[in-house]
Amino acid sequence: MMFDTDVLIWFLRGNEKAGRFIDEAPERTTSAVTLMELLQGARSGQESREIRAFLQRQSFRVLPLTESISHLAIALIEEHALRDGLLLADSLIAATARGAGETLATGNIKHFRRIRNVKLKAFRP
Repeated sequence: MMFDTDVLIWFLRGNEKAGRFIDEAPERTTSAVTLMELLQGARSGQESREIRAFLQRQSFRVLPLTESISHLAIALIEEHALRDGLLLADSLIAATARGAGETLATGNIKHFRRIRNVKLKAFRP
């Protein structure tokens, strides 16, 4: 299961439901874009280290951006940006999930629901 940024933020803020949601996944992945979003939101070097430590403790694999993910994200932007308001980071996250064959766990179903071949699992905080 690949976790979107919002689910990880809920967990890092102490949401127990997010903790259980993450714990239920036998394998945990996230995208490099999600890691960048988390680190960009960190308020200190200590918080950045805590984010990395959390991902390591929970055995998260960070899926890198590849050439094929970039091409898919571009296609998603062309198809969905104007019509559905798809943003750059979400296109890269969706392309990563689709390219890796992962189900995307997100609280932002509306951001991704119109994208074909991206399996979604809803999280409600």
